[in-house]
Amino acid sequence: MAAARRLLAVLLPLAWAQARLTGDAGGWQAGDVPEEQRCTVERTDGSMSPAQFLQRFAFSRPVILRGVTDNSALCTRQKLLAAYGERLVRLSTANTYSYRKVDVPFQEYVEQLLKPQDPAALGSDTLYFFGDNNFTEWGSLFQHYVPPPFRIPGTSGAYSFGVAGSGSGVPFHWHGPGYSEVIFGRKRWFLYPPDKTPHFHPNETTLAWLQHTYPTLPPEERPLECTIRPGEVLYFPDRWWHATLNLDTSVFISTFLG
Repeated sequence: MAAARRLLAVLLPLAWAQARLTGDAGGWQAGDVPEEQRCTVERTDGSMSPAQFLQRFAFSRPVILRGVTDNSALCTRQKLLAAYGERLVRLSTANTYSYRKVDVPFQEYVEQLLKPQDPAALGSDTLYFFGDNNFTEWGSLFQHYVPPPFRIPGTSGAYSFGVAGSGSGVPFHWHGPGYSEVIFGRKRWFLYPPDKTPHFHPNETTLAWLQHTYPTLPPEERPLECTIRPGEVLYFPDRWWHATLNLDTSVFISTFLG
Protein backbone atom coordinates (compact mmCIF):
# COMPACT_ATOMS: atom_id res chain seq x y z
CA MET A 1 0.00 0.00 0.00
CA ALA A 2 2.78 2.46 0.88
CA ALA A 3 4.56 1.74 -2.41
CA ALA A 4 1.33 2.33 -4.35
CA ARG A 5 0.82 5.69 -2.61
CA ARG A 6 4.36 6.76 -3.43
CA LEU A 7 3.78 5.88 -7.08
CA LEU A 8 0.50 7.86 -7.15
CA ALA A 9 2.30 10.81 -5.56
CA VAL A 10 4.62 10.90 -8.57
CA LEU A 11 2.25 9.98 -11.40
CA LEU A 12 -0.84 12.09 -10.68
CA PRO A 13 0.87 15.53 -10.64
CA LEU A 14 2.74 14.56 -13.83
CA ALA A 15 -0.53 13.52 -15.47
CA TRP A 16 -2.13 16.85 -14.57
CA ALA A 17 0.84 18.81 -15.91
CA GLN A 18 0.56 16.92 -19.19
CA ALA A 19 -3.20 17.53 -19.29
CA ARG A 20 -2.67 21.29 -18.93
CA LEU A 21 -0.19 21.26 -21.81
CA THR A 22 -2.50 19.31 -24.10
CA GLY A 23 -5.67 21.13 -23.02
CA ASP A 24 -7.27 17.88 -21.83
CA ALA A 25 -7.93 18.77 -18.20
CA GLY A 26 -11.31 17.11 -17.90
CA GLY A 27 -12.87 19.78 -20.11
CA TRP A 28 -12.06 22.56 -17.61
CA GLN A 29 -10.18 25.74 -18.48
CA ALA A 30 -6.60 26.42 -17.36
CA GLY A 31 -5.81 29.85 -15.89
CA ASP A 32 -2.84 32.20 -15.67
CA VAL A 33 -2.85 33.20 -11.98
CA PRO A 34 0.69 32.53 -10.63
CA GLU A 35 1.71 29.98 -8.03
CA GLU A 36 3.73 30.99 -4.97
CA GLN A 37 7.51 31.37 -5.34
CA ARG A 38 8.16 28.80 -2.62
CA CYS A 39 5.80 26.31 -0.97
CA THR A 40 6.11 26.60 2.82
CA VAL A 41 3.75 23.74 3.72
CA GLU A 42 5.35 20.34 4.21
CA ARG A 43 4.58 17.64 1.64
CA THR A 44 4.54 13.93 2.41
CA ASP A 45 3.70 10.90 0.29
CA GLY A 46 1.14 9.66 2.81
CA SER A 47 3.03 6.50 3.71
CA MET A 48 2.97 7.45 7.41
CA SER A 49 0.77 5.60 9.85
CA PRO A 50 -2.40 7.08 11.39
CA ALA A 51 -0.51 7.42 14.68
CA GLN A 52 2.24 9.42 12.97
CA PHE A 53 -0.35 11.70 11.35
CA LEU A 54 -1.96 12.38 14.73
CA GLN A 55 1.38 13.05 16.38
CA ARG A 56 2.95 15.24 13.68
CA PHE A 57 0.10 17.16 12.04
CA ALA A 58 -3.46 16.61 13.27
CA PHE A 59 -3.37 19.22 16.05
CA SER A 60 -0.39 21.36 15.10
CA ARG A 61 0.19 22.28 11.45
CA PRO A 62 -1.03 21.84 7.86
CA VAL A 63 0.39 19.19 5.55
CA ILE A 64 0.02 18.22 1.89
CA LEU A 65 -0.62 14.51 1.39
CA ARG A 66 0.42 13.14 -1.98
CA GLY A 67 -0.88 9.94 -3.55
CA VAL A 68 -3.36 9.04 -0.80
CA THR A 69 -6.40 9.20 -3.14
CA ASP A 70 -7.12 8.91 -6.85
CA ASN A 71 -10.34 10.66 -7.89
CA SER A 72 -9.08 11.83 -11.28
CA ALA A 73 -11.95 10.29 -13.27
CA LEU A 74 -14.69 11.59 -11.00
CA CYS A 75 -15.60 15.09 -12.15
CA THR A 76 -15.03 15.77 -15.84
CA ARG A 77 -17.08 18.64 -17.23
CA GLN A 78 -19.02 16.31 -19.52
CA LYS A 79 -19.90 13.86 -16.73
CA LEU A 80 -21.06 16.54 -14.32
CA LEU A 81 -23.24 18.33 -16.87
CA ALA A 82 -24.82 15.05 -17.99
CA ALA A 83 -25.61 13.95 -14.43
CA TYR A 84 -26.40 17.25 -12.69
CA GLY A 85 -26.96 19.90 -15.38
CA GLU A 86 -30.61 20.55 -14.50
CA ARG A 87 -30.07 20.47 -10.76
CA LEU A 88 -30.33 23.75 -8.84
CA VAL A 89 -27.15 24.76 -7.04
CA ARG A 90 -26.78 27.47 -4.44
CA LEU A 91 -24.13 30.12 -5.06
CA SER A 92 -22.69 32.20 -2.22
CA THR A 93 -20.91 35.52 -2.29
CA ALA A 94 -17.13 35.18 -1.99
CA ASN A 95 -16.60 37.25 1.14
CA THR A 96 -15.60 36.22 4.65
CA TYR A 97 -19.12 36.62 6.03
CA SER A 98 -21.21 35.37 3.10
CA TYR A 99 -24.85 36.38 3.35
CA ARG A 100 -26.31 36.55 -0.18
CA LYS A 101 -27.37 33.27 -1.80
CA VAL A 102 -28.49 32.70 -5.40
CA ASP A 103 -29.99 29.47 -6.80
CA VAL A 104 -29.34 28.62 -10.47
CA PRO A 105 -29.27 25.43 -12.57
CA PHE A 106 -25.83 23.84 -12.49
CA GLN A 107 -25.58 23.97 -16.30
CA GLU A 108 -26.27 27.71 -16.31
CA TYR A 109 -23.57 28.22 -13.70
CA VAL A 110 -20.99 26.22 -15.66
CA GLU A 111 -21.79 27.66 -19.10
CA GLN A 112 -22.58 31.29 -18.23
CA LEU A 113 -21.26 32.24 -14.79
CA LEU A 114 -18.06 30.20 -14.46
CA LYS A 115 -15.61 32.89 -15.56
CA PRO A 116 -12.22 34.25 -14.39
CA GLN A 117 -12.40 36.57 -11.41
CA ASP A 118 -12.73 40.30 -12.10
CA PRO A 119 -9.86 41.84 -10.06
CA ALA A 120 -11.94 44.96 -9.36
CA ALA A 121 -15.03 43.14 -8.08
CA LEU A 122 -15.84 43.02 -4.38
CA GLY A 123 -16.40 39.72 -2.63
CA SER A 124 -20.06 40.61 -2.11
CA ASP A 125 -20.45 40.90 -5.91
CA THR A 126 -18.71 37.61 -6.70
CA LEU A 127 -20.77 34.41 -6.77
CA TYR A 128 -19.05 31.17 -5.86
CA PHE A 129 -20.28 27.57 -5.89
CA PHE A 130 -19.08 25.85 -2.73
CA GLY A 131 -20.35 24.95 0.71
CA ASP A 132 -24.13 25.08 0.28
CA ASN A 133 -24.54 21.57 -1.07
CA ASN A 134 -25.19 18.45 0.93
CA PHE A 135 -24.89 14.68 0.77
CA THR A 136 -28.46 14.24 -0.48
CA GLU A 137 -27.98 16.50 -3.51
CA TRP A 138 -24.57 15.12 -4.50
CA GLY A 139 -24.83 11.70 -2.88
CA SER A 140 -24.22 9.77 -6.11
CA LEU A 141 -21.00 11.73 -6.62
CA PHE A 142 -19.79 11.35 -3.03
CA GLN A 143 -20.46 7.61 -3.13
CA HIS A 144 -17.62 7.27 -5.65
CA TYR A 145 -15.29 9.67 -3.86
CA VAL A 146 -12.22 8.13 -2.21
CA PRO A 147 -11.55 10.26 0.92
CA PRO A 148 -8.20 10.83 2.63
CA PRO A 149 -7.34 7.89 4.88
CA PHE A 150 -6.55 9.72 8.13
CA ARG A 151 -9.15 10.58 10.76
CA ILE A 152 -9.16 12.41 14.07
CA PRO A 153 -10.75 10.41 16.92
CA GLY A 154 -14.20 11.63 17.85
CA THR A 155 -14.88 13.30 14.48
CA SER A 156 -16.76 12.34 11.35
CA GLY A 157 -16.38 13.73 7.83
CA ALA A 158 -18.89 15.89 5.94
CA TYR A 159 -18.23 16.43 2.23
CA SER A 160 -18.67 19.63 0.27
CA PHE A 161 -18.31 19.94 -3.50
CA GLY A 162 -17.34 23.01 -5.51
CA VAL A 163 -16.51 24.31 -9.00
CA ALA A 164 -14.94 27.76 -9.41
CA GLY A 165 -13.28 29.91 -12.07
CA SER A 166 -9.68 31.06 -12.32
CA GLY A 167 -8.84 33.83 -9.84
CA SER A 168 -11.85 33.10 -7.62
CA GLY A 169 -11.59 32.01 -4.01
CA VAL A 170 -12.70 32.65 -0.46
CA PRO A 171 -11.04 35.32 1.74
CA PHE A 172 -9.57 34.55 5.16
CA HIS A 173 -11.79 32.66 7.57
CA TRP A 174 -11.48 29.76 10.00
CA HIS A 175 -13.46 26.74 11.18
CA GLY A 176 -12.80 23.18 12.31
CA PRO A 177 -10.19 20.83 10.83
CA GLY A 178 -10.54 19.35 7.39
CA TYR A 179 -9.14 18.31 4.04
CA SER A 180 -9.25 19.93 0.62
CA GLU A 181 -8.67 17.96 -2.56
CA VAL A 182 -8.54 19.37 -6.08
CA ILE A 183 -9.90 16.96 -8.69
CA PHE A 184 -9.11 19.26 -11.61
CA GLY A 185 -7.19 22.54 -11.65
CA ARG A 186 -4.90 24.10 -9.06
CA LYS A 187 -5.80 25.85 -5.81
CA ARG A 188 -3.43 28.17 -3.96
CA TRP A 189 -3.70 28.38 -0.17
CA PHE A 190 -2.64 30.99 2.39
CA LEU A 191 -2.66 29.86 6.06
CA TYR A 192 -2.03 31.43 9.47
CA PRO A 193 -2.10 29.70 12.88
CA PRO A 194 -5.00 30.53 15.22
CA ASP A 195 -2.97 33.04 17.24
CA LYS A 196 -1.95 35.12 14.20
CA THR A 197 -4.85 37.04 12.68
CA PRO A 198 -4.14 38.03 9.07
CA HIS A 199 -4.43 41.54 7.63
CA PHE A 200 -7.44 41.53 5.31
CA HIS A 201 -10.77 43.17 4.55
CA PRO A 202 -13.68 40.70 4.72
CA ASN A 203 -15.22 42.05 1.48
CA GLU A 204 -11.96 41.97 -0.51
CA THR A 205 -11.46 38.99 -2.78
CA THR A 206 -8.41 36.80 -2.32
CA LEU A 207 -7.13 37.91 -5.73
CA ALA A 208 -7.32 41.58 -4.71
CA TRP A 209 -5.61 40.76 -1.37
CA LEU A 210 -2.82 38.98 -3.25
CA GLN A 211 -2.31 41.96 -5.56
CA HIS A 212 -2.56 44.76 -2.98
CA THR A 213 -1.85 43.53 0.56
CA TYR A 214 0.40 40.51 0.12
CA PRO A 215 3.32 42.45 -1.50
CA THR A 216 3.41 44.85 1.48
CA LEU A 217 3.79 42.14 4.13
CA PRO A 218 7.23 41.83 5.76
CA PRO A 219 8.67 38.29 5.67
CA GLU A 220 7.73 37.58 9.30
CA GLU A 221 4.06 38.40 8.55
CA ARG A 222 3.76 36.24 5.44
CA PRO A 223 1.41 33.25 5.66
CA LEU A 224 2.26 29.65 5.07
CA GLU A 225 1.39 29.06 1.44
CA CYS A 226 1.18 26.33 -1.14
CA THR A 227 -0.57 25.25 -4.32
CA ILE A 228 -2.31 21.88 -4.43
CA ARG A 229 -2.82 19.96 -7.65
CA PRO A 230 -4.73 16.81 -8.60
CA GLY A 231 -3.38 13.90 -6.63
CA GLU A 232 -2.70 16.10 -3.59
CA VAL A 233 -4.81 16.72 -0.47
CA LEU A 234 -4.24 19.58 1.98
CA TYR A 235 -5.00 18.96 5.65
CA PHE A 236 -5.58 22.03 7.86
CA PRO A 237 -5.96 21.84 11.67
CA ASP A 238 -8.71 23.30 13.82
CA ARG A 239 -9.14 27.11 13.80
CA TRP A 240 -6.34 27.82 11.34
CA TRP A 241 -7.00 30.97 9.29
CA HIS A 242 -6.99 30.25 5.55
CA ALA A 243 -7.80 31.90 2.24
CA THR A 244 -8.03 30.15 -1.11
CA LEU A 245 -7.35 31.17 -4.70
CA ASN A 246 -8.23 28.99 -7.69
CA LEU A 247 -5.44 29.31 -10.26
CA ASP A 248 -7.41 27.43 -12.94
CA THR A 249 -11.05 26.54 -13.26
CA SER A 250 -11.04 24.12 -10.35
CA VAL A 251 -13.21 21.21 -9.27
CA PHE A 252 -12.71 20.30 -5.63
CA ILE A 253 -14.11 18.36 -2.70
CA SER A 254 -13.52 19.27 0.93
CA THR A 255 -13.97 17.00 3.93
CA PHE A 256 -14.89 18.86 7.10
CA LEU A 257 -14.13 16.97 10.32
CA GLY A 258 -16.56 17.73 13.10
